[in-house]
Amino acid sequence: MLPALPMDFLLECLGFPPSTDLAALAARIRREGEPVALRGPRGEHLRMPFPGRLEVRLDREEGAAHDSLWPCFESTRRLRVAVEHLEPMPDSPFDVLLTGRANPPLPGDPEGTRSEDEFPLAACLWDARKLPHRLPRGHVLAVSLAGFALDVGHVGPEPEGEARGDGRILRPLAGEDAPGGCMELSLVVQAIHHLENPITRERIELVEVAAPGRPLDLFLSRWQLAAQGLPAPRPGWRLEGTFLLTGRVAGGLPVRRTEL
Repeated sequence: MLPALPMDFLLECLGFPPSTDLAALAARIRREGEPVALRGPRGEHLRMPFPGRLEVRLDREEGAAHDSLWPCFESTRRLRVAVEHLEPMPDSPFDVLLTGRANPPLPGDPEGTRSEDEFPLAACLWDARKLPHRLPRGHVLAVSLAGFALDVGHVGPEPEGEARGDGRILRPLAGEDAPGGCMELSLVVQAIHHLENPITRERIELVEVAAPGRPLDLFLSRWQLAAQGLPAPRPGWRLEGTFLLTGRVAGGLPVRRTEL
């Protein structure tokens, strides 16, 4: 089951305060935005790019009663994922929920081997039209992903005497009513990159965390952190929370053969 997940509050992760007039923002995107590739032709599908590979998207499916505004980040990192399941998103026909295993064994590795960096993954891909109707279980895709905070439970240094060693936790959010594409994460911050929302002039922090295999890019709402009494993340601190992972297919699609 894939219940609909409202995206508007996630715009806080890109520097839109809770007081943002979303109707005015949607109207601006309609005036100044550009069409999104691989979506449509029905409904409205627009994007407003920001510096730093960020963008806000507007989707309104044909017959829908309201706009959907959501944040996107065009990550340059590629993550290998062995596909276990691809499921259409009922309220968003151009998205697909991917579940699988990240960092699977490389071609040529002995059968049955498993990398210590392998972990279960769930993510929403916004370019479902790239994918064939079916992919065999275990087919390896390359995906580019970023995470947006749904809930943050801890930000801070490791308590003395309670060092967790590697301490990496990455697992899909469990439960029948859990929204698709969400992961529970507990990872150490590697770096913070400072960006700015050109509309609100609010600060945006791109948080790079030490995920297995390669870093993962995350975005948090500073208003959510303040409401929960949590500090802003720092390199070396641990970050724990639930994040929606979204992104695109970056490689690994089967070659389509054409008959002569």
